[in-house]
Amino acid sequence: MFEKRAEEMARKNNHEIRDPMYAFIHLDSEERQVLNSVSVQRLRHIHQFALTYLVCPGATHRRFEHSPGVMELATRIYDIVVNTSSPDVLEIDGDYEKEYYRRTVRMAALVHDIGHAPFSHASEDLFPPARDHEAMTLRLIESEEMERLWKRLRMSSISVRCSTPTSVSACPARTRISLTT
Repeated sequence: MFEKRAEEMARKNNHEIRDPMYAFIHLDSEERQVLNSVSVQRLRHIHQFALTYLVCPGATHRRFEHSPGVMELATRIYDIVVNTSSPDVLEIDGDYEKEYYRRTVRMAALVHDIGHAPFSHASEDLFPPARDHEAMTLRLIESEEMERLWKRLRMSSISVRCSTPTSVSACPARTRISLTT
């Protein structure tokens, strides 16, 4: 019986995550594979507020809880900008590009924190020189595991990397998506 249920779930393409702020966050099966990746799942063990939970017991938020919410908010902003602006605001040509960049923004938002070390910013002094969580995030976005996922999503790590706030300026203009002015 369990195997049959697992098989049905595997065919399901629309998945929901219950979220306290957005009620439900929707992902398709390919996006869920990114959520289930080792790089994203490790965020379940990284506190958003470092050691604050030791002083304030309610401050137990983890980076994993934060990331799907960021993806949802980025998606809502993207949809509003694209659907209410003049067609050339983001220089998007046609529905295919519109959906491609929508997914790129979603995935960049989902993985934007994957380079954080345990205890978040409080432990960054332990990184090697010239490394921080942003550099580690870029390395993980370009890792073998993530490259396989980007390929399944018909995306490139360059598109995802160039949609994260930390590296936009170093990317070719055509691959940039920035919702800030």
